[in-house]
Amino acid sequence: MITIQEAKTKKELTDYIKFPFSLYKNNKYWVPPIIADELESFDKTKNPAFENAEAYFYIAYKDNEIVGRIAAIINWSEVNDQHKKKVRFGWFDVIDDIEVTKALLEKVSELGRKNNLEHVEGPMGFSNLDKVGVLTDGFDEIGTMITWYNHPYYASHFEQLGYRVEKEYLESKFPFENVKPEFFEKANDLVKRRYQLSPLNFKTTKEVMPHVDKMFDLFNESYASLSSFVAISDTQKEYFKKKYISFINPEFIKFVEDKDHNIVAFSIVMPSFSEALQKSKGKLFPFGFLHLLKAKKQSKDVLFYLIGVLPEYQNKAVTAIIFKEYYETFKEKGILNCFRTPELADNLAIHNLWKHFNPEVHKRRCTFLKNL
Repeated sequence: MITIQEAKTKKELTDYIKFPFSLYKNNKYWVPPIIADELESFDKTKNPAFENAEAYFYIAYKDNEIVGRIAAIINWSEVNDQHKKKVRFGWFDVIDDIEVTKALLEKVSELGRKNNLEHVEGPMGFSNLDKVGVLTDGFDEIGTMITWYNHPYYASHFEQLGYRVEKEYLESKFPFENVKPEFFEKANDLVKRRYQLSPLNFKTTKEVMPHVDKMFDLFNESYASLSSFVAISDTQKEYFKKKYISFINPEFIKFVEDKDHNIVAFSIVMPSFSEALQKSKGKLFPFGFLHLLKAKKQSKDVLFYLIGVLPEYQNKAVTAIIFKEYYETFKEKGILNCFRTPELADNLAIHNLWKHFNPEVHKRRCTFLKNL
């Protein structure tokens, strides 16, 4: 018999978070989260996402054993401001038993019907800076700290239960040796002169912090046209600033500004923390933080996390300036491989940015939707 229980206490939420640790035990491609970090994300008093969202965390039991989990989420900004009557699901993991999947998804549907919503979509988190999509290809590729990994049967479960693919995301990689500066050096010089633009680089996190709010404002502007986008609030900006910016090497954050020092483009690249997180096994102490610190300083793989350009500059080759700056930084640090985060398959503009580097699509993922 399958029973579903809402996780409310710290112990229950910890059990919820730890379930994938057993499901993917000895899987060399799964990258575990930091348990304390996940607990904070689910804490309504700490995560500002709860200002505009509500979420419920469910655990599935069978014969007194945990066999699955799911989060049911309503982003009220999305529902009320964008008029998308959607209930989201995320943090979904399950054994290969479609009845368990069915029972978990039914809890999400119940929340949607209760609030007169029209459809269910997931997996996805609270906002666009959370993880998204179920993996459909690339199961033999190591995950990242900002993506979910899953077994191949997940997508099959959704399809059998009447869900259809809603959005497809691609993840690509290319070796740094594919980056030929002649593709962007000429454009770099031309764009700088024509639009009176200049790069802004950093050596310390302290130097970055005064610019972070403007960066998130630009992020909201540059991604506003995407169908899946929900803007980041001022409170969330502060939260992400404190939580993530110190994680990132300051020299991997690049801005482009105009003659009046207004930011017109930005990019954030992260060192790969995948192997460090696997060694940490979900804990920062006693040695987890040392693995992460070592990766931050020594990783030869980098992950392009975010890139944004103001709409009025999006067809003016401004990214040539960003690529030129990264080329110099990566060459100095001996970077070997570059990875891209999940990007919408139909976002042709973003895919065209990378075409000269001969990227290889090595993972595919998607969200699934079902009408209520």
